[in-house]
Amino acid sequence: MTGLGAVFRPQLPPERLRAVARLADEAGLEELWLWEDCFLEGGVSTTAAALAWTERLRVGIGLLPVPLRNVAVTAMEAAALHRMFPGRPVLVVGHGVQDWMGQVGARAESPLTLLREQLDALRALLRGERVTTEGRYVRLDDVALDWPPAQAPEVLAGATGPRTLRLAGEAADGTLLTSATSPDGVRKARVLIDEGRASAGRTDAHRVVVYVLAATGPGAEARLRAELAAEGLADVPELGVAGDAGAVAKAVRRYAEAGADTVILQPTADEPDPEGFVRFVAEDVRPLVS
Repeated sequence: MTGLGAVFRPQLPPERLRAVARLADEAGLEELWLWEDCFLEGGVSTTAAALAWTERLRVGIGLLPVPLRNVAVTAMEAAALHRMFPGRPVLVVGHGVQDWMGQVGARAESPLTLLREQLDALRALLRGERVTTEGRYVRLDDVALDWPPAQAPEVLAGATGPRTLRLAGEAADGTLLTSATSPDGVRKARVLIDEGRASAGRTDAHRVVVYVLAATGPGAEARLRAELAAEGLADVPELGVAGDAGAVAKAVRRYAEAGADTVILQPTADEPDPEGFVRFVAEDVRPLVS
């Protein structure tokens, strides 16, 4: 079955999260995804709160920019979340927006090298291993978590470009694709991810998650088109969906057929009813997606 979820966008104030998360949990939504966009809301703090307010909801952090954090801190935070809420957090790391990284003095000369080193060290620490490494960016001397997760959790990588997609296949447990990815883009990403997996000799599961911009209700088509135009994506075929549950479910199926394991519906930044959007995904779209 195709996984399905929704995004709580950080354009909403943090105090709105509690109501949205509780509604998502009560409505039976599988996954609620949060962003750590500069300079809006912290990913770890909001994820911990959403997990604490709910009982069964999986909560994704999509994503934590690796230039902002020492890998040991990320490992400690992730391990604590997984021990407190086993199986429910979903951790994604990535390059971050380079302009934002520059604003805070954290821009790496080689983002790809940084991400590779962080992925290798982070996954090892979360497996409970003791790590010593002297990389270009990641330097650990006999570091191990005192409270690693009972089972090593998946660590996804956010990726767009070909080199990062291959790296995700090689060094991560899954890949998160942005809402700028069409169904054809998912197919192409899958090829690159599989190239990375083959180069590393990996045969384990690799989950591909994709954000899909979606709008429903009055003015849905206009809101969708306005956001795509603002992002310079108006001419990309089959990108985003506007309409009723049937139209949205049809789009979800297109992405699943292209190779997405999980589709996370992303409301427009001006979505007038965030709670209603979550209920729409859980109660109207979910029954139409197998």
